[in-house]
Amino acid sequence: MAKICLCLTAKTIGRNLEILSKYRQSADLAELRVDCLDSDERLLIRRFPELAGLPVILTIRRDIDGGHFSGGEGARVKLMARGLAFANEDSRHNFAYVDIEDDLVVPSLEEAARTFGTRIIRSCHNLNGIIDDIPAKIKFMQRSVDEIAKVAVSVKSSGDVLRVFRASKACAGQDKILICMGHFGVCSRILAERFGSFLTYASALYENEIPGASGQMDVQELAYLYRFRRITKKTKVYGITGFPLNASISPWFFNNIFCLENSDMVYVPFPADSVPELLELVEELNVQGLSVTVPYKEAILPFLSKSSQMVQSVGACNTLIHTDEGWYGENTDCTGFSDSLLNFLGEKNLKNYKITIIGSGGVARAAAAEIFRLKGKALILNRSVHKARNVASQYKFRWGGLDSAGMEVMSKYSDVIIQASSAGMEGHDKSDPAELFKFTGKEAVMDLIYTPAVTPFLARAAAAGCRTINGYDMVIRQACLQFSHYIGREIPQQFLSRIMAGENIWNRIQTG
Repeated sequence: MAKICLCLTAKTIGRNLEILSKYRQSADLAELRVDCLDSDERLLIRRFPELAGLPVILTIRRDIDGGHFSGGEGARVKLMARGLAFANEDSRHNFAYVDIEDDLVVPSLEEAARTFGTRIIRSCHNLNGIIDDIPAKIKFMQRSVDEIAKVAVSVKSSGDVLRVFRASKACAGQDKILICMGHFGVCSRILAERFGSFLTYASALYENEIPGASGQMDVQELAYLYRFRRITKKTKVYGITGFPLNASISPWFFNNIFCLENSDMVYVPFPADSVPELLELVEELNVQGLSVTVPYKEAILPFLSKSSQMVQSVGACNTLIHTDEGWYGENTDCTGFSDSLLNFLGEKNLKNYKITIIGSGGVARAAAAEIFRLKGKALILNRSVHKARNVASQYKFRWGGLDSAGMEVMSKYSDVIIQASSAGMEGHDKSDPAELFKFTGKEAVMDLIYTPAVTPFLARAAAAGCRTINGYDMVIRQACLQFSHYIGREIPQQFLSRIMAGENIWNRIQTG
């Protein structure tokens, strides 16, 4: 089983031990990043394994490999030797592993390590991209059968992650560590077991002074939210795709439910820049279902083998289910949106309501379809006026731009105002998309963004005295529907109630 390695990058031995003590239950081993220590602290590294009380990797990373050691190789080798010196017969008092780059050849150091049972991790870091032939590189790097080859590459796309995964299958059975650095590589860190990686690295990201490597996850999040130690090749994998995915609460929601049910399932983020390569990757990883978010709800349509009537009529898909025939597309945004809106308004339909929708993407399309079904009248506004027209024309709604002319018409369609664009979302444009509109305080305002909880648009509406609601209620409702499509049954009400009441995995960690 793949292990979790907690990277310790504080400036002092004492602070590293303090962090290790705090997060010990989340980690299987630790990496002491000696290159991050203050100069005088580097002289104290020999006793660290004994004080740590769990297996430790000795690492002194060069700056050219993304580390902080800028001295000469002679000084670095001397420091490694200091960490391995005076080996104890009790191996628990020695470093369990030493990380040596593949271009560093010091036979005496390697022999000293092997003599007292310290395994060598032979590493290669490429901060500029991926390596053409990873299996060949691993074979070349392993100079002895007891060595672990480590290849860490910077992935720039879904296709890069796919190539690393295919390489991992080509060298199955070899002791190796594969790291996909960067935002696109998060799935490889969670699914390290499927990538055939001996371990995955994590950091204590909530300790303010502790920097994490690019794409590295928080150690508790990995251990408890994703239940990393329970992931096997039989675990059913679901997930979410889009870009950049920083704002999604779906991993939190689904993994909490899976935990409460004690089911062998995990829900994983799959940031993507290419729909075809993303689908190749998730198919090879045997992903059972995917939530689809910005910007791919429309772009995914040509890749569906079959889709629901809702998807076909709305022209947007937010849910993929893998079948023997290919990907089946569903849309749960529609019902999630209308159920949330009607509950907010205390209504059973939208007769006599004149509503403005800001946006023209997948969520805006779902909102328009439901407003039409519920007998409401609507105005579609968007920066790109032709996109607003395309959505509005399906339902004979009015349309316009986010300019003074559009705002004038909006004043006549302001019983309810629905903000359905990405403006204000975490990781996106933080502007107010309707800054020219003056709220009177009589409008009911719904912003379908939920991270942050209050956008500039929603804050301005609330300050004017409007009733407001963000997108959290909607996203939970649509996620419940997605669960039903993925698993074939509804979420048990007692578990859903506990989640909605604020219970989550972090509570259970803190209470033991």
